[in-house]
Amino acid sequence: MNDKQHTIKAPVTVSGIGLHTGVQATMTFCPAPINHGYKFQRVDLPGQPIVDADVDNVVDLSRGTTIEQNGARVNTVEHTLAALVGLQLDNVLIQLDGPEPPIMDGSSYEFIKPLLEAGLEEQNALRNYFEIPDEIRYVDNARAVEIAGLPLNSYRLTVMVDYNSPVLGSQHASLTHIDQFTSEIASSRTFCFLHELEALYKSNLIKGGDLSNAIVVVDRVVSDEELGDLATMLGKPKVAVKKEGILNNVDLRYKNEPARHKLLDLVGDLALVGRPLKGQILAARPGHAANVAFAKRIKKKMMEAHASAVPTYDPAREPVMDINKIAATLPHRYPFLLIDKIIHLDANTVTGVKNVTMNEPFFPGHFPGNPVMPGVLQIEAMAQTGGILVLSTVPDPENYWTYFLGIENCRFRRMVKPGDTILFKCELTAPIKRGIAKMSGKAYVNGKVVMEAEMSASIVKKS
Repeated sequence: MNDKQHTIKAPVTVSGIGLHTGVQATMTFCPAPINHGYKFQRVDLPGQPIVDADVDNVVDLSRGTTIEQNGARVNTVEHTLAALVGLQLDNVLIQLDGPEPPIMDGSSYEFIKPLLEAGLEEQNALRNYFEIPDEIRYVDNARAVEIAGLPLNSYRLTVMVDYNSPVLGSQHASLTHIDQFTSEIASSRTFCFLHELEALYKSNLIKGGDLSNAIVVVDRVVSDEELGDLATMLGKPKVAVKKEGILNNVDLRYKNEPARHKLLDLVGDLALVGRPLKGQILAARPGHAANVAFAKRIKKKMMEAHASAVPTYDPAREPVMDINKIAATLPHRYPFLLIDKIIHLDANTVTGVKNVTMNEPFFPGHFPGNPVMPGVLQIEAMAQTGGILVLSTVPDPENYWTYFLGIENCRFRRMVKPGDTILFKCELTAPIKRGIAKMSGKAYVNGKVVMEAEMSASIVKKS
């Protein structure tokens, strides 16, 4: 799995009709900056509102996943999001001039092809994985649906479907590594049963449905009169049923194509948690309602983990910023440049690393014979870490200064000595307004808090 975040190198556009709305739409995938995530933009509406691909924005699950925010709605987002997850893309703006992404051929592959042609671009930020820490389970006994998430240092999914259908039978599909998505899952098309078709049509859905973008499973004997009615409904001169029960002799791309498509839907719906996942997902008879309910449980666990998260440091991972990039951002120099690495940086939080050695210039004069890092320098190192976060909000940080305005509720919990590695984690407590930033910070050694404080700072453009 990718270590760094990725976007696309250039915008790429697809066009087509929406599955349920039947509205012709053009959708453009655009490159986006670090920590942007997935966002849809309804460019056909006044103000061109943004809709975050977030499970909290789900408003409808009628045969697809619909999200809404800022007065704008986007229908059937799961195939589009699955393509982005499958390519391990992190930051993409999806501009749409209609209410629903094009259904294309009913799979995700027609999105993946142009995205690959545009090219993927690595960004200088680590992916913010959420690793499922312990079992997360969703059960709907009435529908015999069960989804479980288990810890795993990868992203693996297994789906089982059983519709009591003589045509489909019981089917399984698995994705053992996300790199397999494009070749094994992406081309699997959406499907429905014949007995659902008329009900969907009467419910004002599948206006854009066609035998070229969906598989219709016929699991009973159909009269010639019914076939004639179906042809009229679908706008076809004639439809037929193949022996294995697929309307109009459409060949399946895989024997278990329906199960693979259910896995595709699950990948797309779980993208709504807002972060790439690590874990093993086992799903029995999943659907959009269950997928979204399960995604909400993951996000709840994610929020709980974030509130109490102790940062971890893997020296083998490439940092977001090394000392050279830090020096290019902060004005500090020896002996006052106190941060060695930045290992995490997003819109609200930053984590910096300070390796404390006996060679620090302050140790010869601070408690000789019992070297302890001065508390004021711990605060300064934390402030420099927070300064990186504040300066990341402007496009040209080298043209700004950050100045301390205040320190409150500062506490020193444990001594810091040579040989310790300190992790400084700072988080904005409010949006930056008029150049004033407020943040909380904690310093950790070996997973334990050694110092904490609340800080405020001002960002000022150099004259």
